[in-house]
Amino acid sequence: MKNFFFFLVLLFDVFSMQSQRIETNFNNNWNFILADHTSFSKENVDDSSWKSLNVPHDWSFEKGVRKGGDQGQGGGYHDGGIGWYRKYFDITKKSLSKITYINFDGVYMNSEVWVNGNYLGKRPYGYISFRYDISKYLKEGKNTIAVRVDNSLEPSARWYHPCGIYAQVKLIEVNPIHFKSNSIFIKTPSISDKKALVSIDVEVTSIKKGLRYHVQLFSPSRKQINKSSKKLKITTPVVKLDVENPQLWSPETPNLYKAVTQILDGEKVIDEIETTFGFKTVKWETETGFWLNGENVKLKGVCEHWEGGPVGGAWTKPLLRWKLQSLKDMGINAIRPSHNPTPPMFYDICDEIGLLVMDEIFDGWHKKAPQDYGKQAFDEWWKRDVKEWITRDRNHASIFVWSLGNETHSDVAPEMVEFGRSLDPTRLFTSGAGNPEDMDIEGVNGGSETKSFIDSKIQKGLEKPFISTEAPHTWQTRGYYRTQTWWRDNELPGTYELPNLTEKEIFFYEGINPKNWRNRKQSFNSSYDNATVRVSARKYWEVVRDNPWHSGNFRWTGFDYYGEAGLVHGGLPFNLFMGGALDVAGFKKDLFYFYQSQWTKEPMIHMLPHWSHPRMKKGTLIPVWVYSNADEVELFLNGKSLGKDKPGTIWNEMQCEWMVPYEEGKLEAVAYIDGKEVKRTSFTTSKQPSKLKTSIEKLAAEDSFTTSYIITSESLDTDDNLYPYGENKVYYAIQGDVKKVSMENGNPIDQTSRTKSDFRALFFGKTRLFLRALPNAKNASIITASILGDKALYTSNKITIDAKQISVFGADSSSNLEILYTINGDNPETKGILYKSAFTIDDNTTVKAIIKQNGKTVLTLSETFGKNEGLFWGDEHSKDMWIGRGVNISAEEGILKGNAKASSKARRFKGTGFVTFENKEGSVEFYQENDGEAGDYSIRFRYMHNNVGKIYPMKLFVNDEYIRTLKFKPTGGWEKEWKFVPTIITLKAGANSIRLETTGESGPHIDELFID
Repeated sequence: MKNFFFFLVLLFDVFSMQSQRIETNFNNNWNFILADHTSFSKENVDDSSWKSLNVPHDWSFEKGVRKGGDQGQGGGYHDGGIGWYRKYFDITKKSLSKITYINFDGVYMNSEVWVNGNYLGKRPYGYISFRYDISKYLKEGKNTIAVRVDNSLEPSARWYHPCGIYAQVKLIEVNPIHFKSNSIFIKTPSISDKKALVSIDVEVTSIKKGLRYHVQLFSPSRKQINKSSKKLKITTPVVKLDVENPQLWSPETPNLYKAVTQILDGEKVIDEIETTFGFKTVKWETETGFWLNGENVKLKGVCEHWEGGPVGGAWTKPLLRWKLQSLKDMGINAIRPSHNPTPPMFYDICDEIGLLVMDEIFDGWHKKAPQDYGKQAFDEWWKRDVKEWITRDRNHASIFVWSLGNETHSDVAPEMVEFGRSLDPTRLFTSGAGNPEDMDIEGVNGGSETKSFIDSKIQKGLEKPFISTEAPHTWQTRGYYRTQTWWRDNELPGTYELPNLTEKEIFFYEGINPKNWRNRKQSFNSSYDNATVRVSARKYWEVVRDNPWHSGNFRWTGFDYYGEAGLVHGGLPFNLFMGGALDVAGFKKDLFYFYQSQWTKEPMIHMLPHWSHPRMKKGTLIPVWVYSNADEVELFLNGKSLGKDKPGTIWNEMQCEWMVPYEEGKLEAVAYIDGKEVKRTSFTTSKQPSKLKTSIEKLAAEDSFTTSYIITSESLDTDDNLYPYGENKVYYAIQGDVKKVSMENGNPIDQTSRTKSDFRALFFGKTRLFLRALPNAKNASIITASILGDKALYTSNKITIDAKQISVFGADSSSNLEILYTINGDNPETKGILYKSAFTIDDNTTVKAIIKQNGKTVLTLSETFGKNEGLFWGDEHSKDMWIGRGVNISAEEGILKGNAKASSKARRFKGTGFVTFENKEGSVEFYQENDGEAGDYSIRFRYMHNNVGKIYPMKLFVNDEYIRTLKFKPTGGWEKEWKFVPTIITLKAGANSIRLETTGESGPHIDELFID
């Protein structure tokens, strides 16, 4: 009888599974083509030649950086285009009686979907989830889905955006009577220490006699704590349940409860949805800032583009968890996904690890980028997109405030706030400097970084709660140091002081020779926290910490990201933005450890800079900084104590600091708490790189996503010390059941393909390979190989070749490797020398090598060495030509219309060329990001022409508004005689367009726009 009962229970479970909601992973086995034809939507198309892939997929990232890329500087010179996806799937006869939805978590952008040749609809916004009911188009057996993704209009964002189905897809099968999508809304209207009330709203598609609505609540330990079961009499039932002794959700204690809502027909489950939620109380006070669960809390946040990091937009959940946990490890408690919603798994992870989310829906409410959503679709689509956004995300415990836009202004703002409140009356609304007068909370971006702004708030007081939605803006290139302060736009009025660290500069290396810079922005940025727009990271944390009314800040940004390469870094070869505390490879910058020293309690210590300076004169005083949260730190050089220092609370005392005369050896820092050592760290001067260190980090599979792996390569000397200037190429041969996601080193000027190449150069000694296991993977290994040495042959002319096979997972598949090389230009396949040990070379030598595995060549290597190779090494006068110069924007990088054309047929132009009109009409449009307050700016156009007696008039437009007509007089030549036309304009906060347009006749050569 017992066995029979067990059989009945098992039978009921199977029946229930078959009767209720079924969600199927729809990520795998898509066919893709980067082309466009109307026939691709048909049910039967020969797509056998298309590429087979699994989503998430980002074709723009896969294509890589291209000079003239469709997305422009904002998109890091990546392309757009039109792509198609097709997938085949089987449907049973039984499923035809059900309702079937196809659900997309994110497709960028202008997606259109067909099932069996039947058109379902279009979704313009690339950063929103959507779904279609495909039931009536399905048939028993084989079915076809086709998706067209249109990114032909570019640039469609001010930063890099993905192209394609970049987030997961699900097939959802339900009974005709089911819960409507996003209709469940869990509210917690009252919370006390002893009891909390949970109110659950739902909407059912329809009702019939005999149905029941069943709700169960489960604690964080998965114990059932309350339930309700009642007749389903209306399509919008509300259930209220008590929870005893609620465990609160916070960044420190991310306690998650679960509600299971069911529609029952007798004992049969018609539909079931599990929803996680949390208990927390949020309060905003004008005078005292942000309160969470009754405690006054400073928001220690970062802004983060979905595309920040090493994979473009195609994140899997394991990689995304790694990214968010890395930020959490820095000490943040909040994150602002900028400037758009993310796929739902982002919020799931934030719920689980404890990150407060300022959830943001739009960048602008009108055009900001030339072809963005604001231009293409906002007016028609914003309500549908806001409804999807809020109803989808409102149950997440992590979300504590809604943000409606960023650096934008429109009369639509009050309507948006009112509409948002109708969907969620439990949270307040803000924006990143968009219509602050209409928001519940005043959000301010870069303008909040100035001393004058903070002083005005202190003196005049606030009318509503305040938060810095973007601050501070500081830049760091991992591994690069300068002791002189660097201001992005030259020092601006009203800023806090940021003095130089030494009287004269002591570091003289660059990624590019300054003579070849296109503008003064093309310097790398110092990791001493002294490269900025207006304020240092240290000073701004002091401001946030010490002003009670300041709720907190969201640093711009957490990770570096692709795009906005011209805004801060002057354009190609720069193709990414270096404002993060981690670079795009996920390597931690010195800035990461500064925040960790202020925001975490676990004892930590970090020292900068490294201690290998082969070109530095012995005895040069170097500022040595140590970030630590210990009581005090002692510094030792070659075993001799240089004294102790205590981390302070004033901004320029937050680091322990010593001025240390340079000499080779071991620099060591020891941290103490209550007089006892708790941490130590050290650097030892490194010789030339001689071997490659490889480490593997496994990121566990979860949900529908397979396991990911991060392979880190580092250049070491013979004594295992990191060589901090390592820049040799690391080659990878990938074998087995894995797919390469990308290779990344964090170098902002490296344009090597991150997805197609088989190598990536070390950047300041480090690089990474990112892998994703294929479905049902069993074995995988990699072969790493590098020709190692000082690129400039300055420290040594000794060269080493390192090659190893490393098992990633599964059975150890190591085998013997053979290395053959040449140093005279010969092909190592035919004339290679068997590598046995290190060898020496002369200046300007290219070493070629092949790696053979079991007699078969698996890698072909090449590396050139010489005094003009690698990093540029200069002196104190190398950058003199750029002293005192303002921001300059190349005309040839602008948006050219009509007969405006880029040319290089002249002399003395700046950058890569200039714009000519060739005796016809046209226009050139410049883009300028003003992340401060609106104000008047002096500008000048560099131009040339030699039509004697001719004055070319050109109309000047700022943000599409006519300002004035400028007159361009003859300069004395068409070949090399450049002059300037100055004027004054008003720039608004945020994105600005500045356009010069001909007026009935042609124009002069236009070289650059200067903003002084």
